[in-house]
Amino acid sequence: MSKAIVRQMTEEDIDRVLQLEEACFATPWTRDAFEHELQDNPYAVYYVLEFEGVLVGYCGLWVIIDEAHITNIAILPEYRGMKLGQALFEVVMEKARLVGAIQLSLEVRVSNIVAQRLYRKYGLVPGGIRKNYYTDNQEDAVVMWVKL
Repeated sequence: MSKAIVRQMTEEDIDRVLQLEEACFATPWTRDAFEHELQDNPYAVYYVLEFEGVLVGYCGLWVIIDEAHITNIAILPEYRGMKLGQALFEVVMEKARLVGAIQLSLEVRVSNIVAQRLYRKYGLVPGGIRKNYYTDNQEDAVVMWVKL
């Protein structure tokens, strides 16, 4: 994984992150959403993953007091299966620990078994269901948690 770099997202990354959003999600976030997160949300920090000079993934993290929440995580489809998502997830979990979070949560589509398997590998367990969570198709989300 020596060709992979995880670093904090900047406003200069937004155009590339928006392209990634379009490639990964049926209802991508907008430029305004990312600008708000980077400029105005004191609880948010976002990370990007570059592989061989290409921005191939990103992850958003909110830390409020001692609780961390992953807002979104994505890897370009053509770079999946290379353990890049795992590398990104590991860095973000460590960043949450370093700022004092004692637990981490996220939502994942009930149909996204690959992602759920990854999260379980790091100790996350299902804690509930958010009914009709995803606006594109009203799919439920599994809420997953882990003590850090």
